[in-house]
Amino acid sequence: MRNFNSSVVELDEKGILITGGTGSFGRRLVETLVARHAPRRLVVFSRDEFKQVEMERCLPLREHRSLRYFIGDVRDRDRLRIAMRGIDIVIHAAALKHVPTAEYNPIECIHTNVLGAENVIQASIDAGVEKVVALSTDKAASPINLYGASKLAADKLFIAGNALAGHEGTRFSVARYGNVVGSRGSVIPLFRRLIAEGATELPVTDPRMTRFWITLQQGVDFVLSCLPMMAGGEIFVPKIPSMRIADLARCLAPDLPQRTIGIRPGEKLHELMIAEDDSRTTAVLDDRYVIEPPFVRALRPSAFPDAEPVPEGFRYASDTNDEWLDPCRMQELLRQA
Repeated sequence: MRNFNSSVVELDEKGILITGGTGSFGRRLVETLVARHAPRRLVVFSRDEFKQVEMERCLPLREHRSLRYFIGDVRDRDRLRIAMRGIDIVIHAAALKHVPTAEYNPIECIHTNVLGAENVIQASIDAGVEKVVALSTDKAASPINLYGASKLAADKLFIAGNALAGHEGTRFSVARYGNVVGSRGSVIPLFRRLIAEGATELPVTDPRMTRFWITLQQGVDFVLSCLPMMAGGEIFVPKIPSMRIADLARCLAPDLPQRTIGIRPGEKLHELMIAEDDSRTTAVLDDRYVIEPPFVRALRPSAFPDAEPVPEGFRYASDTNDEWLDPCRMQELLRQA
């Protein structure tokens, strides 16, 4: 499994703010930053007081003097402006991420994922933040559900934020990746719970279904590794393996039969991270793809002049991926998770 090199990132004495800082990604990012770096100020920005209290018990302020727990919502631009005073780097991880929840609460999804993204952009520019990396998802490429569509809109906003900031202003880029092994939103906790409860079979939506997989630590390292190479406007996509959901279920419970239950509304058979229409501005590096913004060729040279362009018509999809997880490698990822 590929390891993304985040050790070259210089974050000592930097002011860093993480929106959605008490989520799975935000918490692991904070743990990584305090273990590997010495930020001047590290702000955990989230709206859930209880999660902040729980997190502070594990990462107490008396032991981590740079930490700040800041109650706020990305829907509140004024609160973001206050939180971003003295901040150099923003990692935007706050979002409503559950597909059915977004379908049943569309306005709430738009307010957080789209209007919240606009607030982060404007507050970052107003505060003079140097760099912003926004987390995206494979569901944002050719979306078929509202969650994916809202994240695609957010991606477009962050890319356009570079023009709003001007030539010497805040730089915005996007990091897009697939399913996180063991995260609360993945199918793995469901399978494990059913197995622990003595289930006689595991439900599988479709035996052909595939997904991209990445561990939480890999996701954190990937996002951090984007910081030194971003020029503004890029969508960074890691090279990560695929696996069939049916094979994953077999990996967790080799002896249990599987029951096909059908694809749910808003769900894809296979996920896509780079669509064919993006191939014209996509380049490949050793460990990732870079979708450069359309304005690069018109307004500035590429930040990756030595990178090899992908062939026109290239698509990066979980079913045509050239890297696959076998049961042994998935078990290793599960142990890591």
